[in-house]
Amino acid sequence: MKAAIVEKPEVLVVRDIPLPEMGEYDALCEILWGATCSGTDTHIIAGCFHIPVAYPTVLGHESVGRVIEVGARVRNFRVGDIITRVGTPPVGEYSVNWGGFAEFGLACDHWAAREDDRPTEEWRGSRWNQHVPSGIDPASATMIITWRETLSYITRMGFGAGASLLVIGSGGNGLSFAAHGVNLGASSVAMIGNAQREKTARAAGVADYFDYKAENLKTAIKEAYPEGFDFIIDAVGKQGLLDAALPHAKDGGTVTIYGVDDYGSCLINPVHARGSFTYSDRGYDEEEAHEQVVSFIQQGKLDAGLWLDLAHPFPLECICDAFEAVVQRKCVKALVQISENPD
Repeated sequence: MKAAIVEKPEVLVVRDIPLPEMGEYDALCEILWGATCSGTDTHIIAGCFHIPVAYPTVLGHESVGRVIEVGARVRNFRVGDIITRVGTPPVGEYSVNWGGFAEFGLACDHWAAREDDRPTEEWRGSRWNQHVPSGIDPASATMIITWRETLSYITRMGFGAGASLLVIGSGGNGLSFAAHGVNLGASSVAMIGNAQREKTARAAGVADYFDYKAENLKTAIKEAYPEGFDFIIDAVGKQGLLDAALPHAKDGGTVTIYGVDDYGSCLINPVHARGSFTYSDRGYDEEEAHEQVVSFIQQGKLDAGLWLDLAHPFPLECICDAFEAVVQRKCVKALVQISENPD
């Protein structure tokens, strides 16, 4: 089967690799679609991911697959089911991160494995394999992964109805946090981002948009929000971004760094804040947010078309072009067609 392989930093190619071997709790899936991720994929390609990577590695974690065969102990997947975050396991000389840009992959029936008292380490990491209900376009469903991660994260921060939110960053994650803020009943959502993304951000529900290059940025935000924000999320993770935004946090507010650009080297100076604040680092769990994300999609509150150009996917063999389109800001995230017949 064909797969997108990062052979070494800065070298992304499509190669033939062995098919994955199915276990008794596994469902073999044809992977239909995948979406690029600037938080993981691009850093792995660049060789600067904050988690150690063993090259060569199969890329991709925002994938959707269709079940074509099930193992002997599978009880919760059926042939034809559409499943999120399908990927190939390590195969041959190739590691995986997380193996979603491949023609075939596995989904684990973690429900059955748990019921059968299998060791936790055998199924815990597969809880992201969840059903996509009929009526949700599989190509659009690639966004479920980003939406689950960010919804779980912002909910764990304690965000709720009536709170104000400032998002730093107008990429896929930043736009997701903004949309979730709106859907969770924010009193207001503002964003600091690239001027080219303002229209998209406003379509996602952002009320006030600030160009990160503006000379009067700090003053403009202070004038628009003199009382500050209850929550501030740095969705980029570059040094200095959250520190510069601390004066905009309300006394008693909550701030966090979600982005990983400068992972482990970002510093904040508490004296820049107007009072006390909480730094939140509660992580996320995709499984816990799956049903809520599906509900938002079904209610029309999350539209994948704001993130993806659904009409112009990139074929797997052109995946380098897909990542270049993201770098050139031609799209927020690029959609990759992996199967020749995804419909």
